[in-house]
Amino acid sequence: MSESSLHRLIRRLDVDSAPLSPQEKEAILRLPITVKEVRADQDIVREGDIPSQCCLVIEGFQCRYKMLRDGERQIMSFHLPGDIPDLQSLFLERMDHNLGTITPNRVGFIAHDALEEVIRTQPGIGERLWRETLIDAAIFREWITNVGSRDAYTRIGHIICEFFVRLRSVGLTKGKTFNFPITQTEIADATSLSTVHVNRSVQQLRADGLISLERGVCTILDFARLQEAAMFEPGYLHLQEGEDVAA
Repeated sequence: MSESSLHRLIRRLDVDSAPLSPQEKEAILRLPITVKEVRADQDIVREGDIPSQCCLVIEGFQCRYKMLRDGERQIMSFHLPGDIPDLQSLFLERMDHNLGTITPNRVGFIAHDALEEVIRTQPGIGERLWRETLIDAAIFREWITNVGSRDAYTRIGHIICEFFVRLRSVGLTKGKTFNFPITQTEIADATSLSTVHVNRSVQQLRADGLISLERGVCTILDFARLQEAAMFEPGYLHLQEGEDVAA
């Protein structure tokens, strides 16, 4: 179980332009990992926590978010299988945001000490983990642009495009169909819109023949048109060559 779970991490870090060496893959597979099942809508870590481990998403979906004093929530990113969304806790002692599950999750917890040792002995792995944090930052920049400069219809289309392309890159789509278990409330929290506005925009995306969305499963009916409508350019995801084109 532990070794198969760590294959998610290998797939994430094994970049075509600089593939992991056999020694690096073996070092990752030797990482001690504790796998746990976590229910939906549970916090993995909370703002103010001082973690001693990082979490690898093995199955399910998570989100990074902040809570305001008035109870409003701002979702800042979604996280998919293969992600280590709290990697920054290796270097920043105290969490400044929350990380929670959206769906039931299988999560692997890896102690900071073990990660620090593999980074010390295998600097190539450290470079790839650093790359992951830089990609996180690129996604944050795009999300700021999404919320600040795009209208509701475009914001939601952009979120759907990103979710699809990222899932496709880790082999979790079937053609143009993929799991999209994000509620309209969660979309609203990620796009700074009301749920009423989200509902209207989703209905318009359907009416325009761009998507089908039923019971947590989304099918993109015309990716080229959706990409244009959403102003979606996937370069900020820094995917491997060829993965950023949803053919």
